[in-house]
Amino acid sequence: MATGAVAAGSGEMDGIGAMLRHKRVLAASLIGTAVEFYDFYIYATAASLVFGPLFFPSSSPSAQLLAAYGSLALAFFARPLGAAVFGHYGDRIGRKTTLVTSLMLMGGSTLAIGFLPTYQSIGWWAPLILCILRFGQGFGLGGEWGGAALLAVENAPPGWRARFGMFPQLGAPVGFLAANGLFLILGTFLSDKDFFAWGWRLPFLGSAVLVLLGLWIRLKLTETPEFVAARTEAPPPAVPLATLFRSHLGAAIAGTFACAACFAVYYIATAFALGYGTTTLKIDRETFLAIQLGAILFMALSIILAGWWADRSSPTRVLVAGCIGTVAMGVIFGPAIGTGQLLPIFLILSLALFLMGFVYGPLGAYLPHLFPVQLRYTGASFAFNLGGIIGGALAPIVATWLIGMQGVALVGLYMSAAAALSLIGLWFTSRQ
Repeated sequence: MATGAVAAGSGEMDGIGAMLRHKRVLAASLIGTAVEFYDFYIYATAASLVFGPLFFPSSSPSAQLLAAYGSLALAFFARPLGAAVFGHYGDRIGRKTTLVTSLMLMGGSTLAIGFLPTYQSIGWWAPLILCILRFGQGFGLGGEWGGAALLAVENAPPGWRARFGMFPQLGAPVGFLAANGLFLILGTFLSDKDFFAWGWRLPFLGSAVLVLLGLWIRLKLTETPEFVAARTEAPPPAVPLATLFRSHLGAAIAGTFACAACFAVYYIATAFALGYGTTTLKIDRETFLAIQLGAILFMALSIILAGWWADRSSPTRVLVAGCIGTVAMGVIFGPAIGTGQLLPIFLILSLALFLMGFVYGPLGAYLPHLFPVQLRYTGASFAFNLGGIIGGALAPIVATWLIGMQGVALVGLYMSAAAALSLIGLWFTSRQ
C-alpha cells in the first residue's frame, strides 16, 4: 500500500511538473513572439504615419510614403538571412540560446530607432541608419518565429501540436494590439505637432521593457524533448542549410508558397490600409487605428479556432480552407475600401483578418512537420521568411502602385493571387 501510494504520488507530481512546464513553454512562445511582433509592427505603423516626412527628403507625400514602405520591405529581405544564420545555430546548438539572441538583436535595433535623428537634422544619414536598423529588426525576426514555433510544438503532448503551435501565432495580434493601441493613446493625448516631434519615439523606447520581460521568461527554459532526443540519436548536420537545399528543397519551396497568403493579407489589411485610409481617404488617424484594433480581434479569434480545427482534421486542410476564402475576399476588398465609409471598411478589414487567422494560425504545426528534427529550425524559418518576401515585402508598394494605375478596386487581387500561390504549395506538400 505504501509503495502504491508513493508511486501514485510520484505520478501526480510528474503530471503537475509537466503541466507547469507546458504553461511556461506556452507563455514563453506567446510573450516572446508578441514582443518581437510588437517591435516589427510599431515600425509598420510609424512607416504608414510619420516616417515619410521625418526620414526622407521632401518631394511629394506619395513619394515619401513609398520610400517609407521601401524601408519597411527591407526587413523582409533580411529575414531569410536571419533564418539561415539563426536556423544554423538553432539546429546545431539548441532552440533556447538562439531564441534569446534573436530577441536581443530585435529589441536593440528597435530601441535605437527611438533615438535616431531625423532627415532635417543629419540629412541622408538618417534614412541610411534607419534602413540599417530596419535590417537588424528583420534579421532578428528571421530567427524568432521558427524557434518559437518549435519551442511550442516540440513540447506538445500527442494530439495537441496545432493548439500548442497556435500560441506563437497569437503573438501577432497581441503585438499588433500593443503597438497600435499605444499609437492610438499617444494620438489621443498628444497634439499632431508633439506626436511628430517626439511622441512617435515612445513606442520604440518602451520596447526595452517588453524585451526584458521576454528575456526573463526565456532564460528559464530548457531544450525541447524532441531536440534532445534527436541529438542523442545522430549528430546535427555540419551545415543545416546546405543539407536542406540538397535533400528537402521541394518541401522548402512548397512551404514558402504556403506562407505567402498570410503575409499578403496582413500587410494589405494593416500597413497599406492605414496609409491609404489616413492619406487618400482623409480618415482621422485615431479613428482608423481604432477600426484596425477592433478588426484584429477577429484574427485572434480565428487563430484559436484554426488551432482547434487543425488538431481535429489537419493543418493542411485548415490552410486550404483559409486560402479559398481569401481568394474570394480579395475580389471585394478593394471596392469595400474604396467606399471611404467607416462601416464597410471595418467589415472588410475584419473579414480579411479573420481569414488571416486560418492561413496563419496552423503554420506553427504545418511547417515543422515538413522537415526532420535536425533541420526543423532552418527549414521552417527559411520557408516562413521567404514567404514573407513573396507575400508581404512588396504588398504595400504594389498596392500603392495599383491605385495609381487602376484605382483601389484592384488592390485586393494581390491577396487573391498570393492565396492562389499558397494553394499550389499546399497541394504539393499534400502529395508527399
